[in-house]
Amino acid sequence: MASYAVGDIQGCLAALESLLKQVGFSEDDCLWVAGDLVNRGPQSLETLRFIKALGDQAKVVLGNHDLHLLALHAKNAQLKPNDTLQPIFEAHDREALLTWLQQQPLLHYDAQLDTVMTHAGIPPCWDLRQAQKLSQELHTLLQSETAPLFFANMYGNQPDLWHDNLEGIDRWRCITNSFTRMRFITSASQLDFVQTGKAYVGADALQTELMPWFNVPSLVTSRQVFGHWAALRGETGKDHVINLDMGCVWGGHLKLMRLEDGQCFTVSCQKA
Repeated sequence: MASYAVGDIQGCLAALESLLKQVGFSEDDCLWVAGDLVNRGPQSLETLRFIKALGDQAKVVLGNHDLHLLALHAKNAQLKPNDTLQPIFEAHDREALLTWLQQQPLLHYDAQLDTVMTHAGIPPCWDLRQAQKLSQELHTLLQSETAPLFFANMYGNQPDLWHDNLEGIDRWRCITNSFTRMRFITSASQLDFVQTGKAYVGADALQTELMPWFNVPSLVTSRQVFGHWAALRGETGKDHVINLDMGCVWGGHLKLMRLEDGQCFTVSCQKA
């Protein structure tokens, strides 16, 4: 039995199937998926079906593209020019697929492996216990009658600084952005969404007031795995914070990591 973590699939199912074949993935193994199952790639519908069919073998967290899909389903967003999500809405099983997707959390933690997975990371000001609590708060919200209100107000960059006393929409948006969109943090601990990280080659290449979140001393001591940041090409320079996104959908690679020993496997991808 082995546990494998994979980065942003984004509808590149053929690459995932190739990787799983490469490692001999079996019904005794577990697949951790670090969000962004869908969008931009050619097989978003098929990817949802594949991961859902894994049942308990799959440990999934939501990414920003997954939440965008759910907001579209709630009719609180519009398709963007580069979206490849329309086949999902035309599928006979769309309701079952999207209900399943909306039931996924924003954080998964395994105590035996002492490893925590999110899509974009965990803000350095949160310890693991607080991150778990806030993830559960959003998870409960997504299962409630308030979910449409959340999706209607999900988009936006403010507030960009966490306070425990945040309430309502501001609180939900800050939690969501932290787990699914975070890349850089300012010297004042604010989340920065202007710098996308496309030119990232190290902290010295940016303004000194901006730092990759994982270069800020963190209250989380467990190993972290995350996706979201393709410009990192799977590298953070740290042994205990592992990026899984190597830009598969942009013609890079899809990366799979065996969590028991840290061994990584990759497959090259065609640009979507």
